[in-house]
Amino acid sequence: MPRLLRAATAHHRSDAADTVLAVVLTFVAGAVNAGGFLAVGQYTSHMTGIVSSIADHLVLGTSALAAVGAVSLASFIAGAATSALLINWGRRNTPRKQYAYPIALEALLLLAFGVLGVSTGAAHTVLPLALPLLCFLMGLQNATITKLSGARIRTTHLTGMVTDMGIEIGKLLYPHRDASRPAHLRVVADRKKLVILAVLVATFLLGGIAGGLGFSVFGYGFCVPLAALLFLLACPQFLSARRSRRL
Repeated sequence: MPRLLRAATAHHRSDAADTVLAVVLTFVAGAVNAGGFLAVGQYTSHMTGIVSSIADHLVLGTSALAAVGAVSLASFIAGAATSALLINWGRRNTPRKQYAYPIALEALLLLAFGVLGVSTGAAHTVLPLALPLLCFLMGLQNATITKLSGARIRTTHLTGMVTDMGIEIGKLLYPHRDASRPAHLRVVADRKKLVILAVLVATFLLGGIAGGLGFSVFGYGFCVPLAALLFLLACPQFLSARRSRRL
């Protein structure tokens, strides 16, 4: 496991490394989403509900709430764009750290958010920052895992994952009467993919439970262990690059 953790943000990718990173990021996304709901009264990891809320508030004439939704959407997009900028810059300049950059940035922002909340103890100071920052973090994270996995994995929302699970289950239940047919016409379930998707959905649920309980007990301080977990993934790439320069 330590080797897989070191490889989680490495520039040379493997299915195992992608899975480890996806599990950790899915747990963090579930925790941030649930904790964010307790903090600001809104889920921050999926944009479908936020865009729908913008439409609802525009129809109802509550323009201020529609503006909040628009800021949330823009923040998520900005986070995804930042991930793309960091990864593409790193790919040209420091390939070893290209995927570590956005994970490290997410950790730094999450840590700063938690420390600010704990140190000030003032809701009016933190709450205006909470919603756009958490949406930014979710966009940053989702774009990162999307790019490094070749769009095979998402971590911040479950709609796509649950849909893919249903597709693979449908293939698994399909009557296998086509053994004589050409390989490209056979219906074969990807059992490995189905297991990984089930694990990620369960991990998001566990992260949500941990985030809800952690935020209820520790408040903003619960962001600190989540940030530490992300630092644990990102730091090996920075340390290995430093050792390479010394050699």
